[in-house]
Amino acid sequence: MRSDLLKKGPERTPHRALLKALGITDSEMKRPFVAVVNSKSDYIPGHMNLDKIAEAVKAGIRGAGGVPFEFNTIGVCDGLAMNHPGMRYSLCSRELIADSIEIMLTAHPLDAVVFIPNCDKIVPGMLMAAARLNLPSIFISGGPMLSGKVQGKRLAYSESFEAVGAFSAGKITAEALCEFENLSCPTCGSCAGMYTANSMNCLTEAIGMSLPGAATVPAVASARLRLAKETGEKIMELLEKNIRPLDILTLEGFENALACDMALGCSSNTVLHLLAVSHAAGVPVDMAKVEAVGRKTPQLCKLNPASEIFIEDLNAAGGIQAVLKELVRGGLVHTGNLTVSGSQGERLEQAADADGQVIHTLEHPVRPDGGIAVLYGNLALEGSVVKQGAVAPGMMQHEGPARVFDSEEEASAAILGGKILPGDIVVIRYEGPKGGPGMREMLAPTAALAGMGLDASVALITDGRFSGATRGTAIGHVSPEAAEGGLIGVIQEGDRIRIDIPGRKLELLLPESEQEARLAVFVPKKKELSGYLKRYASLVTSGSKGAVFAD
Repeated sequence: MRSDLLKKGPERTPHRALLKALGITDSEMKRPFVAVVNSKSDYIPGHMNLDKIAEAVKAGIRGAGGVPFEFNTIGVCDGLAMNHPGMRYSLCSRELIADSIEIMLTAHPLDAVVFIPNCDKIVPGMLMAAARLNLPSIFISGGPMLSGKVQGKRLAYSESFEAVGAFSAGKITAEALCEFENLSCPTCGSCAGMYTANSMNCLTEAIGMSLPGAATVPAVASARLRLAKETGEKIMELLEKNIRPLDILTLEGFENALACDMALGCSSNTVLHLLAVSHAAGVPVDMAKVEAVGRKTPQLCKLNPASEIFIEDLNAAGGIQAVLKELVRGGLVHTGNLTVSGSQGERLEQAADADGQVIHTLEHPVRPDGGIAVLYGNLALEGSVVKQGAVAPGMMQHEGPARVFDSEEEASAAILGGKILPGDIVVIRYEGPKGGPGMREMLAPTAALAGMGLDASVALITDGRFSGATRGTAIGHVSPEAAEGGLIGVIQEGDRIRIDIPGRKLELLLPESEQEARLAVFVPKKKELSGYLKRYASLVTSGSKGAVFAD
């Protein structure tokens, strides 16, 4: 066992002395040591129940003959970090999470790992660490929040942002705004829509790194505690069978995750994170692969923020396994690949059939292609990403004048100040991985547009990214970014831009000679940076590569 490096032989007497100071007994010394990596903190609603999840996991480990050791990682709540300088640290935290776990589990060699994430960067950060360490591993999240209700309408966190836009436009009162504050997030858990946190938990189950149901069983359900205990038991089986993450994180597994991503209409951030996890696993997944899967996979679910269907409804309809089962009918999911609980095909034997409402059938999909599209063109030579499943039909093709801003704050002020008009295309640059740095999410401006009734007539493009809670014509991850000399950096106020989502095009409508002339004299803006952001900006790569660190 790997933990013998800590506990076996006379030369490890000092190590055993320290372990006995923890209360470890002689009989426990002979058992496998299992890490329980928990992102619990008092900051995040999605994490407030993770202490209970961890206790259930540890009970399962002990019951199956192992000795659990729990430690914590950091975790940023994107909602609390949104629309201020703190958001620059959100994506950055993904690499720190992966690095810190690698440090802990190399400095203290244990035999297997249970990961307990919940929320945006934490899930992929832990998946990256699992791939790097390649120890027998399994995931169990804290589960999704239940939906809220305001004035008889079900809703989730994103509607509270949209309410700010509605209030600014004089459409709702201050008293109504307060209702959104009090009622949109009613329980613990990851926010109730198909935002990034739930998207990544769903894809973790789809790729096979968690048990069936782990993505969708509500945080407040006792069934989640049972799942946590079963997860603790399962890790001992994975250890005994020597099943490791790289046995599961294969090309087939990633293709299954991407197919599920497209069928669910997940957050556009999943592209960024799946590229990063595949990089850690050494599996060749790129933007072209994302687009290829998206072209052939229909969208089967339309969940909040694009509708009033929530994760709890998906769970009641059969969850991720039911989605995968429907995709299998079309030959869109591999069934022979390994998961933490048998082959993908074995897992689907007990799955529910698509109900035709929450989970549409292949014959009657939400749309014939996936919920996410990759756009190319002179504005995005390396690609850009849009959650097309949340775009209004009339905006799938759009041409309009550029309204150019060099930061999210400038754009938000213009939107809330009534300076953006129907037909405009808002351009927010210098918010990419290097230029931000940190690739901030743009939920505040997109939600303001929605709240003001402009989401069906105004588009927004950025070298930053969008929250999974964003809806509307929001095109992010534009690469190359402005800070790296991309064409987005030389757009001028009033320039015409053409968006063609069905044609997968994003074009600045300027003669090539004019583009070249502008680029020839273009000097990207530089920001004065210090601390971690300075180190991050010096190492991070393009959004088209998952914003991983350069090798």
